Amino acid sequence: MTTPLPGSPPSLEGLIEENRLAIAQLRGLLDKLTPVIYRQPFGAGGRHSLGKHVRHIIDHYSALFGGLEGGGESIDYEHRRRDETLEAWPHRAAERLVSIETSLLALADQPPTRLTLDYPLDEERLLLGSSIERELAFLTSHTIHHMAILGLLAEQIGVPLPESFGVHPSTLRHWQREAMMSPVTEEEA
Repeated sequence: MTTPLPGSPPSLEGLIEENRLAIAQLRGLLDKLTPVIYRQPFGAGGRHSLGKHVRHIIDHYSALFGGLEGGGESIDYEHRRRDETLEAWPHRAAERLVSIETSLLALADQPPTRLTLDYPLDEERLLLGSSIERELAFLTSHTIHHMAILGLLAEQIGVPLPESFGVHPSTLRHWQREAMMSPVTEEEA
């Protein structure tokens, strides 16, 4: 992963890579799940499932790429497709995640684009200035947030995950810096 200089904005390539790493981790989880486990209800009234959180993540990426299609510049996360097959079948979700990874790579070849985020506020719609970089930063945080929830749910049913699953890249970088600065004890040597 590229690391920008301190104080400089993260590069588009770095943001793409952060999103791709999160998507790859998510695909790794899906490889471990049967449809029954993927659809298992959690929480009050069974409102949560691993599949619903995965579908929600995919919906947000689809909203970004849908807004960019055909040279578009408007993103609307409120009006998502909500494809229920993606919350029922882990292999379908995994296929869509592969497609998202491909779309993310294609962003590196696009010229910088000013975007508009269409955000509903009560009866009013706000049109907020944005960029691909800003939206990728949002999607990294949004994806990791839901992956943290997925990690908690998976843990409840005994699905093993790596320690880094659902951990934001900034936290991983912090852990790495701490590990580099920690003195080595005699027991570790």
